[in-house]
Amino acid sequence: QVQLLESGGGLVQPGGSLRLSCTASGGTFRSLAMGWFRQAPGKERQFVAHFSRTGSTYYDDSVKGRFTISGDNAKNTVWLQMNSLKPEDTAVYYCAADSAPMVRVEDSYSYWGQGTQVTVSS
Repeated sequence: QVQLLESGGGLVQPGGSLRLSCTASGGTFRSLAMGWFRQAPGKERQFVAHFSRTGSTYYDDSVKGRFTISGDNAKNTVWLQMNSLKPEDTAVYYCAADSAPMVRVEDSYSYWGQGTQVTVSS
């Protein structure tokens, strides 16, 4: 059973940066594709970014050019570097994983972390 543990959320001012981490255990990281989703208050959970098993990356248009997803097989960890943060980025951010998920489809990911809160406010 794969377990995902996120960290790195917090409060940041508009224009600031945060880096989220997600560490996987209980499975083979090389066999997993990883994704980040977020859910703002009163809204549905939405796709943010994806790191494939081959290292390809995908982003939602709302974060393209500001967020960067990366991974390290040796550390079983994927990161989401978030720059130029905006108040509309405020949400609970979730890490997700599966062996062969559809990149932007939430229901295609089998494993989920508990979420970490990101608040962008002055």
